[in-house]
Amino acid sequence: MLLKQILASTCRQKIVETLARVEQIHMMELVRKTNSTYSQISRNLRILSEEGVVTVKRFGRVKIVQLNRESEKTQALLKALNVLARVDLTSRD
Repeated sequence: MLLKQILASTCRQKIVETLARVEQIHMMELVRKTNSTYSQISRNLRILSEEGVVTVKRFGRVKIVQLNRESEKTQALLKALNVLARVDLTSRD
C-alpha cells in the first residue's frame, strides 16, 4: 500500500500520531484518545499491522499496540505527518 493510501484515512493518521507519543498503549485507550470506535480502530490497526507500521500483542483478552519504529514505512509516515502538521499550522495564520 502506498503512503498516501495509508494517510488517506483520518483514523489511521490519528492512530500513528497517538502511537508516536507513547511507547505502547492499550487498545481501549487508543480508542479513547483517537475519539474513534473500537471497530474503526480494529479495522485500521489490521491494515497498519499488515503494512508493518504497528504491532499488536495479545495478552489474554487485552491488546497492546505499539508503533514499529524500525520500519522504513513508519519513519516515512511520521515525516509525512510532521510535514502535514506544519503545513496545517502555517495555513491557519
